[in-house]
Amino acid sequence: MPFPDFDPVLISIGPLDLRWYALAYVAGIVLGWWYANRLAKNAAVWAPGQPPATTVQVDDLVLWITLGIILGGRFGYALFYQPHLYGDLFTGATWGERLGLFRLWDGGMSFHGGLIGVSLAIVWFAWKNKIRLLSLGDLVAPVVPIGLGFGRLANFINGELYGRPTDVPWGVNFCNDRIREIFGPSCQYVDPTGQVFGPGDMVRHASQLYEAGLEGIILFGVLWLAVYKWGLLKKPGYVSGIFLFGYGLIRASLENVRQPDAGLENLPLGLTMGMMLSIPMMLIGAWLIWRAWSRPPVQAA
Repeated sequence: MPFPDFDPVLISIGPLDLRWYALAYVAGIVLGWWYANRLAKNAAVWAPGQPPATTVQVDDLVLWITLGIILGGRFGYALFYQPHLYGDLFTGATWGERLGLFRLWDGGMSFHGGLIGVSLAIVWFAWKNKIRLLSLGDLVAPVVPIGLGFGRLANFINGELYGRPTDVPWGVNFCNDRIREIFGPSCQYVDPTGQVFGPGDMVRHASQLYEAGLEGIILFGVLWLAVYKWGLLKKPGYVSGIFLFGYGLIRASLENVRQPDAGLENLPLGLTMGMMLSIPMMLIGAWLIWRAWSRPPVQAA
């Protein structure tokens, strides 16, 4: 299947480009904000406890979460995948190289880094407002798959984070005219160190769409059931644990069909960076599920 000739830029207004990737972030944050407000207003799903935050507090929290997504996502990407960006701050030959860490428009965001940033924002907000930490996490967790789904669709449009080579009939050849302009006629570039960049002229798994379906739609559905059918918000940490374990399991599994990042193809034991970062998520998620399951529902203050 040939890769559609998507334009990563939705519309240009003078020197300003509105990209699908940026729009995916905006859509995820706005819809997540709306959904979190609905949960905060719905006292029944928290009974016999009560919602951990008011809608006014949710509005304030969104700002800190947005900062956590952007800063955590970018700094985490540099830490996990491109650590040289930190060294370039001091040793870069040009100002462009020195400021590479902050060039968000060049791409490069890490979900796991964003998760750390958002977690720190939640911890700080809960402490500042004297809110039960695990319950606040349970308010945020069900909305995260919305952003994940939009983000993975944007990854597909950009032709990035593609999968490994395959011969399945639904595979996609990501080598089109736009990708050739970036990586050359063969849609692949080998740098002086031997690292390979670009999808090449071959059929690959559309792993971005796999992730959009599993991390976005399916995980959202499981968390919706946890909230509205299984009544798990009454036990702090349960829904957060399901999210952490569910995402970690999905991501670690799909790493088997997702192309490892350049320079990280040969990690020990056949692991990928995505697997290594997802395993702690599964362990923490399993612990939160066990902790919540073994305790009685929280009571209203």
